[in-house]
Amino acid sequence: MKSIAELDEIRKITLNQLSVRSNEKGIKVVVAMATCGIAAGARPVMNKFIEEINKRNLENVTVSITGCIGVCKMEPVVEILDKDDKKVTYVNMTPEKAERVVLEHIVNGNVCTDLTIGAQEGV
Repeated sequence: MKSIAELDEIRKITLNQLSVRSNEKGIKVVVAMATCGIAAGARPVMNKFIEEINKRNLENVTVSITGCIGVCKMEPVVEILDKDDKKVTYVNMTPEKAERVVLEHIVNGNVCTDLTIGAQEGV
C-alpha cells in the first residue's frame, strides 16, 4: 500500500503532465496524428515535444493532437500557434527537430524557417 505522501507525489506529477495537454493559454503545439502522420513517426515527435516542454517547465505551452492536415507527403507535421493564433507549420519533423523548435521557436521566439512548409516547398 502507498502512503499518503507517495500518493500526493504521484498526484502532483500526474497533474503536471496533464497540464501540458490541457492548458488553453499561451502557445499551442498541434501534432498531426492521422494514420499518415503516425506511420511517418509523429508519435516520437509528439513525445519529444512533451519531454522538452516538461524539462524546461514551460507552463504556458500546450501539446495536442489533430487529424490529417492534408500534406501527407510532408509528415510528420506540427503546427505552432502563438497566443494570437498566428500559425507556423513545420514539416518532415523528427524528435531532433522537435527539440530544436522548442529551444529556438518556443523558448526564444525565433521561427526555424528552414523547417517550415514554405521552405520545404521552395516558396
